[in-house]
Amino acid sequence: MFEIEANNRTIKAEKGDTILAALKRAGINVPTLCHMEGLPPSGACRICVVEVEGKGLIPSCSFPASEGMKIKTNSPKCIQARKTIIELLLANHPDDCLYCVRNLNCQLQTLAEEYGIRERRLTAKREEHTVDLTSPAIVRDQSKCILCGKCVRVCEEIQNVSAIDFAGRGSKTVISTAFDENLNVSSCINCGQCILVCPTGALREKSYIKEVRAALSDPEKHVVIQHAPAISVTIAEEFGAPSGTDADGMLVTALKRMGFDRVFDTSFSADLTIMEEASELVHRITNGGKLPMMTSCSPGWIKYVEQFYPEMREHLSTCKSPQQMLGAVIKSYYAKRNGIKPENIFSVSVMPCTAKKFEIQRPGMGRNNIFDVDAVLSTRELARLVRMYGIEFNNLPVSYADNPFGERTTAGKLFGASGGVMEAAVRTAHFLITGKEMDDLKLEATRGLDGIKEAKLDIGGKTVGIAVVNGVGNAAKLLDQIKDGRDDLVFIEVMTCPGGCVAGGGQPLGTDNAKIRARLGALYAIDENEEVRVSHGNTEIKRLYDEFLGEPLGHESHRLLHTSYVDRDEVLK
Repeated sequence: MFEIEANNRTIKAEKGDTILAALKRAGINVPTLCHMEGLPPSGACRICVVEVEGKGLIPSCSFPASEGMKIKTNSPKCIQARKTIIELLLANHPDDCLYCVRNLNCQLQTLAEEYGIRERRLTAKREEHTVDLTSPAIVRDQSKCILCGKCVRVCEEIQNVSAIDFAGRGSKTVISTAFDENLNVSSCINCGQCILVCPTGALREKSYIKEVRAALSDPEKHVVIQHAPAISVTIAEEFGAPSGTDADGMLVTALKRMGFDRVFDTSFSADLTIMEEASELVHRITNGGKLPMMTSCSPGWIKYVEQFYPEMREHLSTCKSPQQMLGAVIKSYYAKRNGIKPENIFSVSVMPCTAKKFEIQRPGMGRNNIFDVDAVLSTRELARLVRMYGIEFNNLPVSYADNPFGERTTAGKLFGASGGVMEAAVRTAHFLITGKEMDDLKLEATRGLDGIKEAKLDIGGKTVGIAVVNGVGNAAKLLDQIKDGRDDLVFIEVMTCPGGCVAGGGQPLGTDNAKIRARLGALYAIDENEEVRVSHGNTEIKRLYDEFLGEPLGHESHRLLHTSYVDRDEVLK
């Protein structure tokens, strides 16, 4: 440690610190637009300039701190430099803030307010760009792009997808797909991590709010909604609550007040997924099936395998995701039980994941030209809908999801966390193999934010190697090892987004690890404090099998709850 002076204060810095890192640790705020925690600095935006005695203005994100430095973060030169940069960015930026999805939640707009930009002093020719609406999940509006590069970096350096990159030179620079194709035919996996880091409205999710409102207003439609395990521990953030607040009861009340005929919990079908997936794992182990088996709950991950590792498709579990399983039983079992025609049911889901908007359109996700799920709302869209309906979210009483798909176990709730699917599956697989519950249901080895977590488990005297991965960029490392001959793993969980569903592309904006850990902590607290912690203990799941599905991996469950995958290169040909 050594000392530097910042704004006439003595603060500590560590060897290897950038000026920005030292200032942040001391609680001194410096604005940034291009900086990404954990990645090497790019120094692209220059908003973070500070004045260093003897050196003048320098970008704090990329300049190393050194002993004895004297720094001013808000000197007249700093303020004027930042103000000029903001004015340059605004010179050819659209003036449609009132209509923009990021209005009041835009970093460029916030900086313009903070630095007192009150007139357009600089003007530039505005380039005409067509808004790319082709993707089922993500909308690109190049006219709002400020070329910070964060979307490019998260796509390439974190997710290992590289669907977008800089193209052109100088004032003609844009962010584009390969060959300037539309996003729907690019390598994009629809994960939405680019949306989370975009400081403006250049990237946003494709919205289903209009369709949902139309269905709610249609007396001919029976409108049902399901909410994913991660939603209850993130939605309250949109209304000012601390990260990790579990608002499950208020969430259900809000949905009922909007007019949904039934509110279901996707954690129920997470339990259903475990019954099928654990059974499939046991079947593969005992019958010489393709191992390691890999989870199939995350649609971005599925598309990643189909595009980049099509030879590994047989390793994927054939189970549909919890969203699609619940959609299938709603329009079959639930429809028949309540005498409703499937075509008269409008099925909505609230998901932490933008790739779920892509998933509902996949082949096999419906029957007789009727989709299992008709519309997907992100957490952000749901918050907008709550406000639109004039609901005071923070003052809502508690209510509960409707049966037959309202009962859940804490195992199902853990699906929102990286490692949660593995933890839930191991609990049930252990029971199916040994006939006994695990002595300790908590699987510490699968928890946390490490990119790859591995463990060896003893199940019925057999050693089972498992791995948990979050972020498909990390998954590529493990897939390459398996292709090279690694054979000590039996089961692998992969979640597309770093941190899992609690940090999905449809969640509240930002990638703050402290917030992600708080959300994970809330899910683990639920698991610790409730009684039924294994999916095979869900009585409504047992009833569903007794009355309708028969048994896991049976004919009816296979018809409704399982799917297949494609080689996307072959599809494009």
